[in-house]
Amino acid sequence: MESRDVIIIGGGLAGLTAALHLSKSGINVTVFEKNAYPKHKVCGEYISNEVVPYFNWLNINLNELHPAHITTLNFSTANGKTLKATLPLGGFGVSRYALDDYLYKKAVANGTKVIQQAVDAIAFADDTFTVTTADGSQFHSKLVLGAFGKRSSIDVTMKRTFIKQKSPWLAVKSHYKGTFPDDVVGLHNFKGGYCGVSKVEDGIINVCYLADYETFKNYKNIGDYQEEVLAANPNLKAIFSNATMVFDKPLTISQISFESKAAVENHILMIGDTAGLIHPLCGNGMAMAIHSAKLASELTLKYLNNQIPREALEKQYIKEWNHHFKNRLRMGRMLAPLLQKPKLATVMLRILTTFPMLLTAIINKTHGKPITLN
Repeated sequence: MESRDVIIIGGGLAGLTAALHLSKSGINVTVFEKNAYPKHKVCGEYISNEVVPYFNWLNINLNELHPAHITTLNFSTANGKTLKATLPLGGFGVSRYALDDYLYKKAVANGTKVIQQAVDAIAFADDTFTVTTADGSQFHSKLVLGAFGKRSSIDVTMKRTFIKQKSPWLAVKSHYKGTFPDDVVGLHNFKGGYCGVSKVEDGIINVCYLADYETFKNYKNIGDYQEEVLAANPNLKAIFSNATMVFDKPLTISQISFESKAAVENHILMIGDTAGLIHPLCGNGMAMAIHSAKLASELTLKYLNNQIPREALEKQYIKEWNHHFKNRLRMGRMLAPLLQKPKLATVMLRILTTFPMLLTAIINKTHGKPITLN
């Protein structure tokens, strides 16, 4: 039975960032990830530049991936009325296919052990975690970080509160070749949802949207839905009319929940989407995942160095999570129902056009400040 200092369940953006942070500091880390790298994931694939100082500290040079550098937001209502705004910090577009694989290789080079195996159970007793994998193997650790994503079988096993509530949201993502500005992230409403559009590496266009299942189920397939519903927004129609899909078929995820989640459960520190999912219209879930990994890693190091006990570790992490993310999540939950109502969205657009500083204020409320080291 193998023992490690820290086990991370899930090798996505948050899990790999935490693995990099901890392994850079000499910690014995094991990551469990059920899928092989590289892999595509349903994701907006836009990251705010707030992460750049932290990435520099981690020796992550994203220029090696040739990301798109993004400076402008194009927002439109379902009828196509558009408003442009400069992103205060700017950001970049890079696919999860390229980024996760890059972080995985960096983490392994740092000494992280990555096991391609699903986790069935996590138990905590006598101040020690026991992690059981799908093949029956067991591993011990002092700490476990939960990075198993938006919705997982582990959430069901743990009987987490949010998993009991049905969600109406379906997410769809695909890559395209076509014409789209390199420096723009588009956020376009349509009846029953929102669509994010931006470039990633190699000039590829990432299109990722959130659809209300009640609207979606009236159509035979994704193609019909996009043609009939999304393309009713002239901005989206122009994109789809001049683009060719790279994927064989779009990726989808159902039952996406934006309900509140606990940042710590059964003594597991939850990071990334496992701790809380920001609405896509706020466009900053990737930066939040990276930042949450930093917060958890810094406190983990304090605990392993006997600077704080477990109880203080958990309380401080919850406090830090709420300080940095609670208001951003609340803003997303508040904006979503407003923008789903076409008349209200049009009124909001008129107000924002008259007072453009209001849009900047909303962007600032859903984005963080540059992430610096404590």
